[in-house]
Amino acid sequence: MARVGFIGLGNMGGGMAANLAKNGHDVHAFDLSEEALARARQAGCLPVADAAAAADGAEAIITMLPAGRHVAGVYTDAVFPHAAPGAVLIDCSTIDVATARQLASDAAAKGLEAVDAPVSGGIAAANGGTLTFMVGGSDAGFRRAQPFLEDMGKAVIHAGASGAGQAVKMCNNLILAGTMIATCEGFALAEKLGLDPQVFYDISSKATGQSWSMTSYCPLPGVGPESPADRDYQGGFAAALMLKDLRLAMAAAAEAGATLPLGTRATELYEAFATEHDNLDFSAIIKTAQGKA
Repeated sequence: MARVGFIGLGNMGGGMAANLAKNGHDVHAFDLSEEALARARQAGCLPVADAAAAADGAEAIITMLPAGRHVAGVYTDAVFPHAAPGAVLIDCSTIDVATARQLASDAAAKGLEAVDAPVSGGIAAANGGTLTFMVGGSDAGFRRAQPFLEDMGKAVIHAGASGAGQAVKMCNNLILAGTMIATCEGFALAEKLGLDPQVFYDISSKATGQSWSMTSYCPLPGVGPESPADRDYQGGFAAALMLKDLRLAMAAAAEAGATLPLGTRATELYEAFATEHDNLDFSAIIKTAQGKA
């Protein structure tokens, strides 16, 4: 087992660090939140005073932070100066492709392997160790990162060169946002037409309207498997985070010269919804379709 530095113990990072400790790693963890550090200690991690202390002497350094600027700042101020020779740097944050590629290039110049490994699965999967990791980086970097990622997830897939993991994540969540909105509108219309929601689910989930948003994450409480809708849309994947990912996708589309009319409208809808409901799960956008937002 290895010494791992983990920086960023929020809703996702806390569960991920706990699973590394559960699998026998010596996890030195840091977060700005004292509450998060206390939870990490209870999960078997060693809380440390700052990001530099987490990085110092670690064979693998994992970051799970809000945005590219946070990752770049931590790498510049703490990771690069303190990383052990040969350490592998694994950024599991969802950030822009350009920053991911630049950090990988900067790491290589210092003799370090860096991969971008954003996740899919939400808080429950982070806690349960069943995340999916989409990894961008060299073959050597992927091989170095893979054992650590496997201790936190059920699927670890090499997407391509540096930045490819972030590209897959934003394209995936672009699809997810659209299918969730369509699912919400379908349920809202079914209700207005007097259909029983469970009957509609039973039919559509076995017909061409089926999607992950419907059968694994139904936005209507009491229908389908348990989801955040059954917990008043608490937990899960916050609407503010979906909006963040959509904005990343739209920025990437602008750079690539791609036209995304549905993505544009989905971004507008989540921008309006997140203004007042940013902490609710993204499936709560059904309130917009129902005219309750």
